[in-house]
Amino acid sequence: MALYVQKFGGTSVGSVERIKAVAEKVKRFRDEGHQIVVVVSAMSGETNRLIGLASEINDDPTPREMDMLVSTGEQVTISLLAMALQKIGVSATSYTGAQVGIRTDSAHTKARIQHIDTDDLRADLDAGKVVVVAGFQGVDGDGNITTLGRGGSDTTGVALAAALKADECQIYTDVDGVYTTDPRVCSKARRLETVTVEEMLEMASLGSKILQIRAVEFAGKYNVPLRVLSSFEDGPGTLIVAEEEDNMEEPLISGIAFNVNEAKLTLLNTPDIPGVASKILGPIADSNIEIDMIVQNVSPDGNTTDFSFTVAKSDFKATQRILTEIVIPSVGGGELRADDNIAKVSLVGVGMRSHAGVASKMFRVLAEEGINIRMVSTSEIKISVLIDEKFMELAVRSLHTAFGLDAEAVSDEMA
Repeated sequence: MALYVQKFGGTSVGSVERIKAVAEKVKRFRDEGHQIVVVVSAMSGETNRLIGLASEINDDPTPREMDMLVSTGEQVTISLLAMALQKIGVSATSYTGAQVGIRTDSAHTKARIQHIDTDDLRADLDAGKVVVVAGFQGVDGDGNITTLGRGGSDTTGVALAAALKADECQIYTDVDGVYTTDPRVCSKARRLETVTVEEMLEMASLGSKILQIRAVEFAGKYNVPLRVLSSFEDGPGTLIVAEEEDNMEEPLISGIAFNVNEAKLTLLNTPDIPGVASKILGPIADSNIEIDMIVQNVSPDGNTTDFSFTVAKSDFKATQRILTEIVIPSVGGGELRADDNIAKVSLVGVGMRSHAGVASKMFRVLAEEGINIRMVSTSEIKISVLIDEKFMELAVRSLHTAFGLDAEAVSDEMA
């Protein structure tokens, strides 16, 4: 007998029929003798509907009231799933995040889990019940409902698995695992049998939407076996492991991530003096805007620099305003150039640690396709390039083939 935490996303519980199908899937595991905790999201579209209602009432609602509102979506789902399980003869009890004892800090709309009280959970499991828990939410020390940010149900699932020392946390989605890249962009993408936590963290941070990055961090920190599976078809899915298998030669590249939600800004002819980077980025950070890629160039005279960086497209206009109204008047400099028609394409793989020439091959492949590289960023297991958005799909497909990731490819050799 194993203990599984199973998380089902919004599309998996998007209708009464799908909720019934989830109940049948859970029943099969329970009939095999396993203990099951189910974590569910709100029905697909429900959270957006609630946010829309809020905007009709108040265009600047307090974070506390937003948490009170959007947390109700999961409460509907847990009760319906518990009813569906009871209807087919499975003893089940539903709990909100507060009822199950998920304690968080008080950062409304983006709270972090601090502690989980598992006593009631274990009592129900030992009594043979399936426990259905609302994802995405908890309660702070003052009894206020909090939410964990969009996609937070993944984090709830992994956190519960860690607290209960579950044998596996299974994340059920509308795809049957983690792919080498998005199959909608590259038809030759293939499902990965395994991927390391480190690689999954990079892919999640670079635009892959399979898992919330905080959930992957939790899995790595607490060594939770994490598997991505399809809600709609049977299969092994993708197992996310702590580190690569020691007895295998790891592939050079595990996947290609991309993100079109970026914008590039460049300050030309900025004085090249100590502290200028802080003066540029400080006001942006003060506005809670996150910076991604950064490149600073030195001019031939050594007195000025061109300073480039990227932000999310949603922060593009606000960043332009900060640079124009605050930064340029205080640090000097010339023209501001801004472009939101860009995309970031990234190669990810632990195999980079033991192979040279990945960057040069990537650059050569892009050059052969006539794709110009605007910026470059690297880490130990990742290389990202910024390119024009119109070339994104071509770049992904070309790199996917060049690095042996196509479904029919068998070689990862450097060409």
